[in-house]
Formats: sequence, C-alpha cells, structure tokens
Amino acid sequence: MISSLAFSLLFLTLVSGQSEGDVYTPRISQGSGNWSAAYAKARQFVCQLTLTEKVNLTTQTGTGQSYGYSLGQIPRLNFQGLALDDSPTGVRSTDYTSAFAAGLNLAMSWDRQLMYLQSFGNGAEHKAKGVNIAYAPVCGPLGRTPTGGRIWESYSPDPYLSGIAFANSISGMQDGGTIAVGKHFILYEQEHYRQVIEWNSYGPAANVTSNITEPYSSNADDRTLHELYLFPWYDAVYSGMGAVMCSYNQVNNTQACQNNHLLNDILKGEMGFQGFIVSDDGSQHSGVLSALAGMDMTILGETSPNGVEGLGISFWGPNLTEAVLNGSVPEWRLDDMTTRIMAAYFQLGQDVDFPELNFAQGDLSTYGYEYPMAMANFTQINEHVDVRDTHASIIRTVGSNSIVMLKNVNNTLPLSAPKQIAIIGEDAGPSVYGPNGCPDRGCDNGTLAMGWGSGSTNFPYLVTPLEAIQARALQDMTVVQYVLTNFDAPLIDSVVQQATVCMVFINADSGEGYIEVGGNYGDRNNLTAWLGGDALVQEVAGNCSNTIVIMHAPGPLLMEDWIEHPNVTAVLFAGLPGQESGNSLVDVLYGAVNPSGKLPWTVAKAQEDYGTNVLYIPNGPVPQINFTEGLFIDYRHFDEASIEPRFEFGFGLSYTTFDYQDIDIAILAAPSPTPSSTQTTVNPSICPSTSLNPADYVFPTTISSLINYIYPYINATATATISSATPTNSIVPEAAGLEGDPSLFDVLYRVSLTLQNNGTVAGQEVSQVYLDLGNDEPIHQLRGFNKTMLQAGETQIVTFDIRRRDVSIWDVVSQSWVEVISLGTIIEVHVGASSRDFRLSGIIQGQQSPSADGAANETSITTSPITTGMTLASTLATTYLAIASSTASAIQQISDGQPQNPSPVQQISDGQVQNPTAVQQIPDGQVQQSTP
Repeated sequence: MISSLAFSLLFLTLVSGQSEGDVYTPRISQGSGNWSAAYAKARQFVCQLTLTEKVNLTTQTGTGQSYGYSLGQIPRLNFQGLALDDSPTGVRSTDYTSAFAAGLNLAMSWDRQLMYLQSFGNGAEHKAKGVNIAYAPVCGPLGRTPTGGRIWESYSPDPYLSGIAFANSISGMQDGGTIAVGKHFILYEQEHYRQVIEWNSYGPAANVTSNITEPYSSNADDRTLHELYLFPWYDAVYSGMGAVMCSYNQVNNTQACQNNHLLNDILKGEMGFQGFIVSDDGSQHSGVLSALAGMDMTILGETSPNGVEGLGISFWGPNLTEAVLNGSVPEWRLDDMTTRIMAAYFQLGQDVDFPELNFAQGDLSTYGYEYPMAMANFTQINEHVDVRDTHASIIRTVGSNSIVMLKNVNNTLPLSAPKQIAIIGEDAGPSVYGPNGCPDRGCDNGTLAMGWGSGSTNFPYLVTPLEAIQARALQDMTVVQYVLTNFDAPLIDSVVQQATVCMVFINADSGEGYIEVGGNYGDRNNLTAWLGGDALVQEVAGNCSNTIVIMHAPGPLLMEDWIEHPNVTAVLFAGLPGQESGNSLVDVLYGAVNPSGKLPWTVAKAQEDYGTNVLYIPNGPVPQINFTEGLFIDYRHFDEASIEPRFEFGFGLSYTTFDYQDIDIAILAAPSPTPSSTQTTVNPSICPSTSLNPADYVFPTTISSLINYIYPYINATATATISSATPTNSIVPEAAGLEGDPSLFDVLYRVSLTLQNNGTVAGQEVSQVYLDLGNDEPIHQLRGFNKTMLQAGETQIVTFDIRRRDVSIWDVVSQSWVEVISLGTIIEVHVGASSRDFRLSGIIQGQQSPSADGAANETSITTSPITTGMTLASTLATTYLAIASSTASAIQQISDGQPQNPSPVQQISDGQVQNPTAVQQIPDGQVQQSTP
C-alpha cells in the first residue's frame, strides 16, 4: 500500500522516464561560508597533483598495512598522508586511551554540554594518537527496531534528540582536532543480511536456509526518509561535519554507496554537504558507478568486507586511474573527490603541528612489521603514548548524569549508610577474561559497559559496580556480601536474606553483525535480560523486601516479569557507561548525583507493542525491509496505536520534584526562507587537465610491490586497452547546495516557562517541548528540550527555541520543507517531563506567522480541542490517485525518484548490470556483483 504522500513522487518517477544509471549528477562544491578558505587551500594543493597522486588520496591501501599512513601518501610533496581509525567509544584497538560512554548514554543524559565535552575528549585523543579521520559519531541506525544490534552506538529513534546529540558530538570531535565521519548513511537499521559473505557464512546456525545474493534493501517513502531518518543529518551538516560514511545496505534496491539521489542530490545537493563521502569496510559494490554517484573515498580500499576475500584488490586504486584515462570517470570528478578530502583536512587546521601517527591498530607490540602480510619493514610500530588526559572525569559525569531512575518506592534511594548490602549477579563484577579478553568486546561476561563490534575500544581499566560499592561502603562500615553468578539459587537466597538492601544486576548485549554472541548475530533475538536475568530478579525479590534492580543494556529491556513485584523498590537503567561504570553508579546510589537521565526510547510491556522488528529470516535472495510504518516508530507508534507503555519516551525520576508554570509562546522576527539556488549546472573544472598518457602511470620500476597493498598504478600490459571511451551514462555536474540549508535553522518561535524545584535537594530537570503539526503527522513530536540545574526551592525561566524546520513537513511535490502554518494548521504546543506527562499547553495560530517588523505575540493556554486545516496528504491523494493506482503494481515506490523494476536490466557506465542474478565482468577486471 503506497501512502497518499508517496503518490506525487511516483508521478515524478513516471514522467521523468529515468531509471538507475541514466543520469548522474555529481555536486561540485565551491566552498561556501566558513569552508571558503579551506577550499581555496585544497584546490591549490590538488591542482599540483598527478593523476595517481589524486587516486592515492581516494583509496586506502588495504589490510596489508598495520602501521603508518594508509591513505594519500605523496612523497614528491613530502605529504605523509592521512591516518584513519574508529571509534565512537575511543581510539580503537590500541592502548593508553579512554573507553568513553556509548552514544546511547549521551542521549540518556539529554545534556548538550556533556554530548560536546565527551566528544571533544574523543576527538582530542584521536588527534594525540595521530589520527586525522575518525569513524564517529553514529546516527545510523536511528533505532527503527529496539533489537537492532548497533543502536547503542547511536542515540535515539527520535530524530530531534538524535539531531541535537549528533551535531554536538560532531562539533566536539572536530574541535578536538579530528575529522568526524558521521555514519551510517542511511536506513541501516539492522545487522542481519547487511553483507553477503558475512551472512552466508553463518548459514543454518543463524536460520539462514538459503543464501542471499545482495545486502538487504531498506524501502522507505520520501516523506519518511526526510522527516525521520534524514532529519538528524541536517543538524550534522549544519554543524560542519567533515565526512560521511555510506552504509552497507541498499536503499530502495540501490546500494547506498552508489545511490546518486541519496549522495549527490540529497546529501551534497539539498543539504549542501561540503565534506567527503567514504565507504564502510565492504559497502562499496562498484568502481565507476560509486564514483559518479558521489562517493569520494574507499576504506579499507579492498573489494570485500573485512578482508575476507579480495585482499589487495580494489574497485578503485589502479582501476580508478584506468577509469579516468578511458573517460568512464571524468577527471573533474576525481578533482572534486580529492578537493573535498583535502578541504576537510585544511578546515580543521591539520596542516599545522598535527601529531605524528604513533600506534598500529590492532597490534599492541612495541616492534613489528609495518606490512605484516608481506613481512616487510620491521620497525617500532607503537610508541604507547598516553592520551587520556583528565577524560575519566567526563566519562564518570556522563555515566552518572545518564542513569535513568525508573522506580523508587518510599525513597529507597539514595542510600544512607545501610547496615548490610547484598550484591547479586554476574553483571556486578569483573569478567574472568579481563575487560578486554574478548576481541572487540564480543562476549557477555562480567559487568557490561560497552557493546561489541567496530564501535568498541580497549578499556584502560573498568571500574565494576562491586568494586565501587565496596569502596563507598567502607566509609559507612557497611557489610557487603556478594554472589557473582546468576544460577546458584540456594547461595543467593542465603546471602540476600541477611541483607537490608539487595542489589541485583542484569544485562543484555548486542553489537555488529560480524560477531555472534550466544546465538545473537549482532541484533538481539529478543528484549529479555540475558543469563536468566529476569528469573534472577524474581529469586532475589522473593527473599529480600528491599530489592534494587540495576540494568546494563544497549536498548530497552522488558520488565513485566518483575517490575510490579512489591519487593522491587527501585530500578535504575545505566546503559553502557564505559570505563567509569561503577563510580558513576555509586554517585547516584548514594545521592552525590541526583539522577537526571531520561529514556531516549520507549520501554514496552511486550515486544510486539513496538510494531517493528528485525527481519530475522530472509524473504528472498535480496531481503526486502519495507518501512511501512512510515513516521510512526517508538513513542510515535505507541501514541498512534493507543498502546500503553511500561515507561514512556522521555521518562525518568529524580530525588526531587519540579513544578511547571506560566507558559509563554513568542513569535520572533525571522528572514524569509532562503530560496534554493537557481544555479544547477556548473563548470566542474577545478584544475588544469593533467597528462592522460597511460604510459605516465604504469607501475614504477623503482618500487617493489608488496603483497596485499593497493597502489594507484596501472600495469604496463593494460595500456593497450585504454582509450578515450565515451561514458554510456549522462554525467551532469551540478552545484552543491548551501551548507545545511541555513534558513531551516531560523528561530521562529520561543517557548518559555517557569520551572521550580519544589523538593528538598538540588536536581536537574529535563523539560521537553512536543508539537502537534497536524497533516497526518504523529500527534506529539519532540521539538525542544532543556536540562536545568535547580537548587532546592529555586525558580528559573526556561526557554526553548523552535526553528523553521521544527514546524515544517516535507512536501514531496515541491521537494521542499513547508511550514504547516502556511497550510492553515494550528500548532499545539505541549511542555512537560516526558512524552506522556504534559504540564503546560498552548497553541500557535496560523495568522501568527513571524512578521518582518519583529512583533512578538503570545498565545494563551488552551485545554480545548484544536482543529487543523485540510491536510496536505488529502490534497496530494486527490491529485495523484489515478496515476498511482494504475502503476503501483508494476513499479516500486522509492525515494530517489527512479523505478527499481528489475526488468529490463539497466546498463551503467562501468559495464555493471543492475540485476543480481549474474556476475558481470567490468573493464577494471573486478567482479561487481556477488555470486548468487
């Protein structure tokens, strides 16, 4: 069923007559705004390079190198190259670095300053290790399904909260000195079936009874794409993000990393992104096409994911050199690729006093081979530089300020010198393997403070809850007993029956799809606690009248088995807090920090209440995941379907209480929306043409070739096949848009209220603004929040800026954002402590749109029903119903405006056939589609 708002895009698809590969529109950025100086330097640098030197800046050298600069080495100019590394939780696979809290915890904190400060520390540590480019932060997956494996790396299924966290994380990392790579773009919402080799290797063990031939396709309509999944990326681009990583999956049956509409038209065009686009490890599926569609850099450079196959073989490298020589990729496109990369380098000032790279990723030895596969250049590969600075304090603060208190009966917490504490559960203590005993944290043993996969890092240490509670208990002469197993009921019963306070620790884990833990292949199989956690809570609560439950998990856990047990007196959700886990927890347990975290997602009473789930069993050789829920995920879905959650989005208790009074809504003067640039085609020539004589780019006789190392040079035998070929595609260079579409960030309205702490202790309150925009939108959407510290009895005025984009919806006809006020809609405004705890309400009338004279108006508070005007959806449905109903059965609706009907097969410029049923050979000699 195609929604009415999708009809118009289908109409545009039909009249355009275009299909995959007909037209490519590389967007040429001239360096607008504060990027202008960086672009000037980048153009000057790039224009002195040879063809192979430019190619060297686009293609990482592969897995054959473990130490040294793996991209862009230009010896002729004494340019040492660029170093790249993960991750969002810290510099990956090295030593003397911090293990930061997960992105999930940043969202749980709802604290803009902490989002920035932790990310600044992460960026500073990458820089101090000599890393130019860091694959972080993460905003994809957004969190369509709560069992998604990598949702702990990102923030929240709410696009507004994610956008604020994403932008502040990017600003922090880049102010710390490292180019931030926002990932993963886009609709990468599960781990199952993201890569062919990976998932076919699991086979029947993962319920895969037949092989897949292509990564799954996420299929979403245009309005859902823009208003939900792209929404946070506008914030990221506006914040000056230096790079974007395109994702493993397909989007509407086109690979994300070769999707012209997503990369060129939307990211670089509509959003005005001025940095570069880099592949993930294995997400590149073509040579020429990915270059034309907007990808600028490939990592690790090799054809196959994680170096499983295709070591030392690249879709780019020498094949990109050949593609430029034979005309398949215009030289100006290569110039734009390298200019974007170097512009980000100069934008962050990395050309001045940037530290030397001082470690080898994944090898902690002091001495080793720089090229281990070739066993070449034995040298010092690690200098063991300690870059942690004072970041432990930030990590501890993030951890304590992100803990969400879900239950606190009769002021069980904070603790006050309890006589005897029983600590129960494996999650309370250390792993028998040590904090880094499992590669990439791929196990659940001991306390859980980080998920698994490439988003992990090494712990310099891990403060366990047991360790921290014991240290604090010494001050009160409290007796502490513990049992660090979940399965010895008699021993557990005997210990908890003696205690005045019983703390039971449970967890669940998830991560990236290349690691399986306990039958969970990246994505969680369900939302229950692992290792019998729910039964453990019941066992303890059945023998202890004062049971406190502490949870560590990458996302929501179901709690129905025990949440209403009368002996469960307090519940804390601590997320994945990093190295200071136990200390952060003790700060809250004993009241040094008043809990102020809020849920960044909904906790349901049953898993099916979410309405979305991971596709666990493939529904074809190319798995299709249809986002039929549209805009309605997480709390939006619960509201739409009138489902009562256990704990709603935005919920979280405090040791004090807060009173909301006196809402005021002011209309601010703002400039009219900036019209999109009428300039489309541009002169793409950035540099004078370089030599296109193939003989100039053959492998030099002065260099000894290393095994599994990617060079930009072509083989001498290949020169005979090179000709000035005419591309089969229409390649039309167009101008990039304005960075972040600045007019969307104009502040149109200012909501204010009076907030009072009417309790007896100081605390922080996260007050939240929700709007009802009508027009078939979710009835409540977060569009503002503020975290305010108040002393006992203190009162403050709290304000929220509402931007143009916050009151706009995506019009698929005009392909633009439209303010709902212009549609005659009355906007309902609600302010409160969660998505279902509204304390104040008001309205914004259609006639009160911002005026040029700067007059400010105030709305009155209303409790009466509000009627909206005619919805945009009904208008579009009338116009396009006949067209859609006659064609929807033949052509699938997609966001890039191109039909994906697989017949007839479409030919593209590198010779790749867009039909996954057969392997196709292309001019660069590499297979471009996976074997069925």
